[in-house]
Amino acid sequence: MSATTNEFFRHKRLWGPRVMQSFAFDTPNNRLFTGQLRSETAANSGDITLSQLDFAGNVLGHMYLTGFGHAVSIGAEAVGSTSYIWTETDVDTDDGRGRQITRFPWQNGKTHTTSSVTKWKPIAGAANCTPAVDQRFGRVGIRHRRSNGMHINIYSLAAARTGDFSTVLASFKQPALTPGVDFQGWTLYGSYVYFWEGEAYPGDPDETKANSKLWCYDINAGQLVDSFLTLAGKSLTYREAEGIAVYGSTDATARLYFGFASGLEGDRRANLFYRNTLV
Repeated sequence: MSATTNEFFRHKRLWGPRVMQSFAFDTPNNRLFTGQLRSETAANSGDITLSQLDFAGNVLGHMYLTGFGHAVSIGAEAVGSTSYIWTETDVDTDDGRGRQITRFPWQNGKTHTTSSVTKWKPIAGAANCTPAVDQRFGRVGIRHRRSNGMHINIYSLAAARTGDFSTVLASFKQPALTPGVDFQGWTLYGSYVYFWEGEAYPGDPDETKANSKLWCYDINAGQLVDSFLTLAGKSLTYREAEGIAVYGSTDATARLYFGFASGLEGDRRANLFYRNTLV
């Protein structure tokens, strides 16, 4: 994971001025979507803004999700030329996180409420549910909280899109990452799950304040197999790790993207970097 880091775009506005929380690629249709908290509502309301961006970071459209969650992780899935978005929904206003999962087609300008989408609760009693979609290998992962911590279940994407979560392909407890450092996203690709963590620092650039780290977990081996502390975007003002996703192409290549928020409060911006080499 220490391969060369490349910059995708820097300091781009989203539809709203709050921090980008997550992003996802619809790889077959070459589309990029981001998730953030809606700017004019309370943080624990679960109100989310989704933006569609081109690959230069220009906003092409938006959707609003009312009462859904925090958007720590979203997924995108192509069905022909239509992009379907996977998110949490059914917010618990005590912590601002979703208790169920949903999937819906991208419709520019549309506002969804929790009553206007189909909802699933794949894991009974679980909370803080977020999805990640691996379209290349036909999988969807659900990260969720149980009484003893965060866990991840993996399902067939073809079955899950119909609401069938009866067959769990893999299930494991999230391993311990860096104590005291904020969790900022996760993604699924093949037999690996990638985690992203880090906290904001002002980018003065005081490298001793940098704690943004990528982690890789091997599902088959049941253990963390790699990690890397990155200084990508170290000159950014604010520089908070936010969001991780794989652009998994139809050939043998794939890119691991990770994001940062930048900018002043009230005018946060999005930044994406990537690595061509995955584990």
